[in-house]
Amino acid sequence: MIRINQIKLNIAQPEAALEGRIRKLLRLKSEEFSYGIVKKSLDARHKDSLIYVYSVEVSCSGVDELKKVRELNDKNIMYTDAVKYAFPEISLGKDKKIVIVGSGPAGLFCGLFLARAGYKPVIYERGASVEERSRTVKAFWENGELDLNTNVQFGEGGAGTFSDGKLNTAVKEKAGRIRKVLETFVEFGAPREILYINKPHIGTDILEKVVYNIRREIECLGGKVFFNSRLTGISVKDGAVCGLCVNGNENVSCDRLVLAIGHSARDTFCMLKDIGLPMEPKAFAVGMRVEHPQSLINRYAYGTPESGLLPVADYKLTAKAQNGRGVYSFCMCPGGYVVNASSETGHTCVNGMSYSGRGGVNANSAIVVTVGPEDFGYGGVLGGMEFQRKLEAAAYREGKGTVPVQLNEDFTAGRASVSPGKITPQIKGRYAFGNLREVLPEFICESVIDGMKYFGKIINGFDMPDAVFAGVESRTSSPVRMLRGDNLQSTGIKGIYPCGEGAGYAGGITSAAVDGIKTAEAVASSVL
Repeated sequence: MIRINQIKLNIAQPEAALEGRIRKLLRLKSEEFSYGIVKKSLDARHKDSLIYVYSVEVSCSGVDELKKVRELNDKNIMYTDAVKYAFPEISLGKDKKIVIVGSGPAGLFCGLFLARAGYKPVIYERGASVEERSRTVKAFWENGELDLNTNVQFGEGGAGTFSDGKLNTAVKEKAGRIRKVLETFVEFGAPREILYINKPHIGTDILEKVVYNIRREIECLGGKVFFNSRLTGISVKDGAVCGLCVNGNENVSCDRLVLAIGHSARDTFCMLKDIGLPMEPKAFAVGMRVEHPQSLINRYAYGTPESGLLPVADYKLTAKAQNGRGVYSFCMCPGGYVVNASSETGHTCVNGMSYSGRGGVNANSAIVVTVGPEDFGYGGVLGGMEFQRKLEAAAYREGKGTVPVQLNEDFTAGRASVSPGKITPQIKGRYAFGNLREVLPEFICESVIDGMKYFGKIINGFDMPDAVFAGVESRTSSPVRMLRGDNLQSTGIKGIYPCGEGAGYAGGITSAAVDGIKTAEAVASSVL
């Protein structure tokens, strides 16, 4: 197969024009060929000449492709062997009972790949199915009545279901798992373009359908999925897992237990600590969501407030505050919404969400600062969790049970906001104006203030007085890491496989799904 990089088309040119460019670059006359796009990115460095840059893979009939590449002697044209993912050889007997706790990306992909390998995994999910979950979450945003087991954090699809649906990842691996994850999303209903666009996303509306379809495939292959089923205990015999307790009264035997519990299963973290599962505190990031007009971000990226032929623009920003702390944007949602993502009574936290069309008037992103065990003020493995709780309780009080919001100029001055400026908050859930300086530690507030000033030098208007903060963003990643060995089993209890974001081994939908696949491979090849 021949790979061609750096094929450039004007944004107004149709992708069909690639065929002629390929024929010309490869000096093909009447030879037949087929091609697929493997990467598409936007080059917006020159605002008066925006272009898409493509990489393609080409198969030519009746052509010695390696010889052709050598003859052309072009650095952007090369011979390549596509990496195809393959599930490894299986050692574990098909009669073994495999239980997965959690149906986020890690749990679902682990279950799907085990089911396709001939196993019949059983998945327990504390929340509701994605259909029921959507109704429950929308009701919470409207009336403020929180369901502790079915919410933005818990339920089929995990926390990623009510997010922007970003599928890009910083994970590097050579086995083809990342490509396999994207192909699987396409197989179950995502648009094909996620296979090649530079920053793939599918939006919460499409994610709901994909999640449902993956679950139905697992069930069709003989697996089982139980909802409203919360893990409340684990049984251990001779140093190995032998069972679990669900909802406090249902005892289930198992030979292998995958813990894909997500980053917000605080009661489960406490239970795991009590049974002695090896864990350690982990750094994460804390801050607020900030909203701007999407037109401001489009102007920064494209030189015009209207995106037109272009996708709505995004950004990624980093700075170093005067106190030495790093401050950065996280999980940016173009044309998106801030959402009340709370999962505990008396606590408020927020996240960002976009639909597939990213058609909202505002853009939002978390502006966060990294915190670690030295900041928690509480010793022990669950210090980060208690730090999160403290901030979320303060946010709940400041917002009087709703999401507290504040204008940038008021946050900088340390005074409460009482009304919006030029930006109407675009929030799923009720909100109230207040003073977020009463919620966050001063070192985080100082860092955010410095960061906003610096970001305003990069994106003109980013530090505008009317930019709207909403708090608190505290669930950026898990506050703990469950220790596991090279075989992906817990270092303390045999047969337990900590997996995904909640276990501290992923940071987003794609990396969690990849870890789910790796865990499925480890389970299928395991011998205790």
